[in-house]
Amino acid sequence: MSALFKSVSALARPLRHLATMSRTFVQDPHKLLLIPGPIEVTDEVLFANAHPSMSHMSLDFAAAFGDCIRMTRDILYSKDAQPFLIAGSGTLGWDQVSANLVEPDEGVLVLNCGYFAQGFADCLQAYGAKVKQLESEVGGTVKLSDIEAALKKKKYKLITITHVDTSTGTRPLEHQSRRRARPQCVTRDTVDAVCSVASEEIQMDAWGIDVVLTASQKGLGTPPGLSIVVVNQKALKVFENRSTPVRAYYADWHKWLPIMKAYERNTAAYFATPPVNLIYAYRASLNQITQGPVSLQDRFKAHQDTSRRFKKFAEGLGFKNVPLNEEVSANGMTALYFPEGIVASDIVPRLLKKDVVVAGGIHSAIKDKYFRVGHMGVSAVDPERGDIGKVENALAETLKEARASKA
Repeated sequence: MSALFKSVSALARPLRHLATMSRTFVQDPHKLLLIPGPIEVTDEVLFANAHPSMSHMSLDFAAAFGDCIRMTRDILYSKDAQPFLIAGSGTLGWDQVSANLVEPDEGVLVLNCGYFAQGFADCLQAYGAKVKQLESEVGGTVKLSDIEAALKKKKYKLITITHVDTSTGTRPLEHQSRRRARPQCVTRDTVDAVCSVASEEIQMDAWGIDVVLTASQKGLGTPPGLSIVVVNQKALKVFENRSTPVRAYYADWHKWLPIMKAYERNTAAYFATPPVNLIYAYRASLNQITQGPVSLQDRFKAHQDTSRRFKKFAEGLGFKNVPLNEEVSANGMTALYFPEGIVASDIVPRLLKKDVVVAGGIHSAIKDKYFRVGHMGVSAVDPERGDIGKVENALAETLKEARASKA
């Protein structure tokens, strides 16, 4: 018995060591990451990502996965929508929607406010959908009257909205207003919310949204690698009643739905190996978001306040916001036109030398005229970190240096 006790004690020591480390772990110094995703993550989330290797069939992991499913639903204010948590980029969400909800030659209406809406349209077409795009001007959103006119002319299986198009920092509100204007519309609303979940409020049930797709690395404050799609019961019925086979293998919900239901029951099932460590990190972040000292509503308010502060500061320096007005301007990121005479090479590399990482332009029409700054997650919610002050100071110094170099 004494030998057995010694063996058990030896096994317990590493676990006690991990528990102690979790209270003391601090990330190594690094450049401040303020792009529109991936974003800075908390020490607790990064430490959870270093969880010891676990079997994806173990009960301990099943419980962690089940927690993630339930809390994902909570963040979207949904009672019974079905989350799918699958290893992959946020782009995998496009494939899931295109493969499972649209059959060949069915119509989809895409509200195009930028680069990522165009990508969604391309993905839908690859699966055989007949796509009609309504395009906005750069920095604007599609007019409600244009949406209503398109829906009167033709019946569409889906309408897609990019809640925040990361290429321009715009935040369309069509998914709210269209439901008020056409409450009996049978078209399913699909919201690409990769850059908005947990930094912008989304009331999935109350707003009548059928599908929300997102990813782990932005407002959800987790390292990249998890595709997150949440589907309401009406959209699941559409999937279940399709008349043709799903034109995908890995993205087929027939394979994933039993897995998700099993994990939510805290039991294990298998189709493909989930990203075990990333699930632990995601649970740590979800715990902070849903059960931490900052409520969800206060979290959204913190993002709004941070956004207004940074945009006002940047405009004071001579930068100009890409979105046409504040109402359609995202709260988790900012897209800024350079002042006259200033180009990307004047700003982005200099900020990098000051240990601040921002993103260049990506929208083809204005690619060389602007840059992008992310301010979501812990950078927006925890002012004691000083992330926003650091980027403001670095931006002011950088612009001064750039102008001096041209004098």
